[in-house]
Amino acid sequence: MDKQQLGCSRPIPAKRYLVFFAFYTAEQIGTSKSSCPSRKMSLLSAVACLLPILTVTVCAPIPFEMVDMTYTFDENTLFWPEQKKFELAVKMNGTTKGGFWLQTEEYFSGIHVGTHMDAPCHFAKGRWTVDQIPLNHLVAPAAVVDITKKAELDRDALVEIEDLQNWEMITGHILNGTIIMIRSGWGRRWPNREAYTGTADQDPTKLHFPGMSKAAAQWLVDRRRIYGVGIDTLSVDNGVSQDFPTHRILLDKNIFGLENVANMEKLPIYGATIYAMPMKVGKASGAPTRIMATYPKHLPFYWGK
Repeated sequence: MDKQQLGCSRPIPAKRYLVFFAFYTAEQIGTSKSSCPSRKMSLLSAVACLLPILTVTVCAPIPFEMVDMTYTFDENTLFWPEQKKFELAVKMNGTTKGGFWLQTEEYFSGIHVGTHMDAPCHFAKGRWTVDQIPLNHLVAPAAVVDITKKAELDRDALVEIEDLQNWEMITGHILNGTIIMIRSGWGRRWPNREAYTGTADQDPTKLHFPGMSKAAAQWLVDRRRIYGVGIDTLSVDNGVSQDFPTHRILLDKNIFGLENVANMEKLPIYGATIYAMPMKVGKASGAPTRIMATYPKHLPFYWGK
């Protein structure tokens, strides 16, 4: 086991630092070998001065930024070739015979369209369907792995093991307990189908966009314990893949996928929390998903710049 695997993947909130300092100072008072009363009085004074600040800091609410990471489902929604596109049919939009307003619709759509979740059973027999994924796997710290520069040079770019290790080195945290979010910059191309998918037609053999490599996926399941992998492209496997090894490796371990994630550029690489809430469709291989993220406005985090 790596020494890093023994660490903690979650950031320590800033207000805890004051708590730690107060207890540390109190401990120094209790264990001080100094016979000088003035030294102990100075330490006691420090704790006394900290108490009002500590009380306010612990009790005061912390303001958060909120980021919507879901594309609107409408006539512009992009979808995997061979899936049924999203359609909204208006059933009623007006005043009823009873004199009150009523608006109601029906929608028709494939499962794997727009911002959605791939449940483990999508590529792994006997694994979780979308309604079986535990709630505590759907809310987790975000680990944003940025491959934007790589993707600018190669539209079929891949997240490699080195990219995952670099994230850990930069942030000082390991990936355990996170939802990995791959930022490739592809969101700028939405909703232009040709620019986003790499082809003007519906031929799945002509797709081009970034993804995660087979080696990186295998490293994650062998060396780390994560809940999911999200990406701002059509698939966690890159566009040219025809056998989907990343899907098969991750989903076999009940690690879900999030695809067509919006506003990835608005997240710091570390310090945000992801909330991924799929429609609870029984026995389904996926579902449209409302994804949001939060991060504290005034506490330390990393933008990776």
